[in-house]
Amino acid sequence: MSSYIDPRWWKESVIYQIYPSSFQAHPGSKNSAKVGWGTVKGITSRLDYLKSLGVDIVWTSPIFKSPQADMGYDIAHYKEIDPIYGSVADVDELIAELKKRGMKLMMDLVVNHTSNMHPWFLESRSSKNNPKRNWYIWKDPKSRSDTATPEPPTNWAQILGEANSAWTYDTETAQYYLSIFTPDQPDLNWENPEVRAAVWDVMKFWLERGVAGFRMDVINMISKVPSYPDAPIVLDPETHKYQPGTQFFVNGPKLHDYLREMHDEVLSRYDTITVGEMPGVDSEDEILRTVGADAKELNMIFIFALVDIDKPNVRMALKDWNVQEMKQIISRWQNVMIERNGWNSVFIENHDNPRSISRYTDDSDEYRDKGAKLLALMQTTLGGTLFVYQGEEIGMRNAPMEWDPYEYKDIETINYWKKCEAIYKDDPQKLALGRKVIQMKARDHARTPMQWSDAPNAGFCDADTKPWMRIMDDWKTINAKAQMEYASNDELSVWQFWQRGLKDRKEHKDVFVYGGFEELAKDDPNVYAYVRTSEEGEKWLVVLNFSGQEQTWQIPTKNDVEFWACSTYQKGRPDKQTSGIITLRPWEGVLGKVSS
Repeated sequence: MSSYIDPRWWKESVIYQIYPSSFQAHPGSKNSAKVGWGTVKGITSRLDYLKSLGVDIVWTSPIFKSPQADMGYDIAHYKEIDPIYGSVADVDELIAELKKRGMKLMMDLVVNHTSNMHPWFLESRSSKNNPKRNWYIWKDPKSRSDTATPEPPTNWAQILGEANSAWTYDTETAQYYLSIFTPDQPDLNWENPEVRAAVWDVMKFWLERGVAGFRMDVINMISKVPSYPDAPIVLDPETHKYQPGTQFFVNGPKLHDYLREMHDEVLSRYDTITVGEMPGVDSEDEILRTVGADAKELNMIFIFALVDIDKPNVRMALKDWNVQEMKQIISRWQNVMIERNGWNSVFIENHDNPRSISRYTDDSDEYRDKGAKLLALMQTTLGGTLFVYQGEEIGMRNAPMEWDPYEYKDIETINYWKKCEAIYKDDPQKLALGRKVIQMKARDHARTPMQWSDAPNAGFCDADTKPWMRIMDDWKTINAKAQMEYASNDELSVWQFWQRGLKDRKEHKDVFVYGGFEELAKDDPNVYAYVRTSEEGEKWLVVLNFSGQEQTWQIPTKNDVEFWACSTYQKGRPDKQTSGIITLRPWEGVLGKVSS
């Protein structure tokens, strides 16, 4: 018997992801470079804001001790907070203040790799005979040369810079270590039971302090194919010496053994929320092995099909897509989880992706707010656990094309632009394409400082302090304060629309969180429509115009509408036909109660 509709607190929760360096600096705070940087105290100061929006769980990207080579995803100590963010005592205070408001904290668990400054790695690197040598993945070169750096063990490309090898050479011990993201992030050797025990210890440390659970960074990369073969050639070898090796470390042969051990040793002993970041996997059977109700692994994972809709072989590249593709992806996973007793995460933004309105709708001044509300209406009415990313609730958008590539701070963007300049320095057309890729796909777009108000520095940090990253130029008009205080008889701000959508989702959780899903008009190239139905038979119709043109749509007879509850264009109930043909304005979405 399916347990899909069995209530669980983590199924019904609204999770808000914070990118801590960009969320909120507390007064007087500066990092070591004397620039404005978000802090744990800054997060605590904004809890009432999050509570009023409708958030239940705060998830912070890593705040642990780190050299910040990859913005904290290179951890140098798992039980210490980096001084630029605060202290363990500050986290204890954050957990206590969340608890007062009936909220919880979820932390980022990054255990596929550590920093190369982690004491574990410093020991491992010190000699081939060190007891921690086998805590990481060391291999001899494929071949050696008297005049050049020896050849890496495989031709795998680095994920955050595909022009480079995924292996880093250590001259002291004359071996390579695996570092599939950057040389600053050596991969842990999960084959070693001592490594797994150390990870379980870290998890227990934070769970005992009151953390509610973990988002697990690239957790499906912890098991590697032990033969370490070369990757097939899929990128032009004339311009790419190294090739994507993902098939040899994504959902590797022992992944499920390790996740079940994690469940048995740690997760089964606490009432936790867990979500795995699992890029590169599309198999329903494989995903259900992790998130099936009886899997005893994780509550849910992030399925990346939708945010990879414009990805060819590598992330920093462009691919055309259409609305029907998008519809198929969303409907597929809504139905799979219901029919096969799994559980979905619902998201379209995070710290690793550009802004959703710049990607899926229209971020122009004319339609930015309409597109943001359309995406909010879709997400608040889809089944699964809902994730909202900071700034998404006010409709933040990508940086404009006018920004120079050197404004961007992310290691992936920096490596990509270096590659473009090296390969295409005499080809202005390809350099222009490279700039377009950055403007469309860079992770930096999600990492610009949160726009709180029209005060100096958008209220992110003190007026006399330079923010660590450039603030978007539209902060005086697009900010949380203006949207929370927006007063109009005709329409809601993006923030107000999100607030109402989250409230409606909770009031009708039997429909929108746990209900059945049926897609309508599958062949329509512009309109995405579906019906959500509770176990008791309550039905709601969602109709979304994913185009910049007016569209007409035929309401199926069996789904005649009792009343339209909301439109992305107006504050009150929209005055539309309740049967027959309705007209949808550009980027308009409507929600209607279906007649009994």
